[in-house]
Amino acid sequence: MFVDRVEIFVKAGDGGRGAVAFRREKYEPRGGPDGGNGGNGGSITLRAVPGTDSLAQFIKGKHYRAEKGEGGGGANCTGKQGEDMVLHVPPGTVVYDRDRGNQLRDLADPGDELVVAHGGNGGRGNRSFASSTNRTPRQYQPGIPGEERWLLLELKVIADVGLVGLPNAGKSTLLSRLSQAHPEIADFPFTTKIPNLGVVHLGEERSFVLADLPGLIEGAHSGIGLGHEFLRHVERTRVIVHLVEPMPSDDSDPVQNYHNIRRELVLHGHNLEDKPEIVAVSKSELTGSDEVRARLEEELKKPVFAISAVTGQGLSGLVGEIVKQLQIIQAEVAP
Repeated sequence: MFVDRVEIFVKAGDGGRGAVAFRREKYEPRGGPDGGNGGNGGSITLRAVPGTDSLAQFIKGKHYRAEKGEGGGGANCTGKQGEDMVLHVPPGTVVYDRDRGNQLRDLADPGDELVVAHGGNGGRGNRSFASSTNRTPRQYQPGIPGEERWLLLELKVIADVGLVGLPNAGKSTLLSRLSQAHPEIADFPFTTKIPNLGVVHLGEERSFVLADLPGLIEGAHSGIGLGHEFLRHVERTRVIVHLVEPMPSDDSDPVQNYHNIRRELVLHGHNLEDKPEIVAVSKSELTGSDEVRARLEEELKKPVFAISAVTGQGLSGLVGEIVKQLQIIQAEVAP
């Protein structure tokens, strides 16, 4: 089950209370105070770990509590510290404070981590209150409560290339043809309701991650259809491959459909319109696809690919252009 948005409650461990104790040994009837401090409570940390691609593990268990610190003891013994808790999340998880609404951190890369709840400090025992004027203190401090909060975890799929287009534009079929992924494919809209990832191998040492992202409809930027459930995943991609179906089942104009999708990307914001875009007419084996491609080239003033995931036409050229765009981006960010 793919889950990309979940709320969880985290509670760090409370600090242990300080001890009130006095030294009692043979020949030392008045040994003085020796109550130790309480142990610190455990903290809770979120860590981005490769190999996890969903937040589904948080569906059944939404409350997480770290271990409490133990109380101090006599003979100036400090209480045992509570064990820290580490929760694994997929790289690309954005962490928000649910109630305040502010972003705490974007755990974009493997190994990124964030302490979301700090454990409480242990209280001081009576030994620490001893002074020249207070030789038999009976004061102590209770442990400080650990932090607690509700978090909103939101996963944004990390992929090099994102496939966008109207439902039934052929994105899932293209993904299955270029990679080993097996997305659900059927001849009706909205077959894909979750992002599907596949790795396109270009030899032993070169590859890129391709994402088949749920189809858009007009008004998606305002939440219509899959809305933000789709658009936030596009934010992570470095290159967009926009697939245009030449003969939509609803008899709509393919060129106008292209512009509708572009408008949704622009209205969503996050500079999606500035990402490199490769336009391709899918299902080029159908009659009339050449005319659609020519119209798009004339309007966009750039090459438009004609591809067919069924016959394999144009796929090598499309992959070559994707690699070219990724290399340009890599060269721009290289020091």
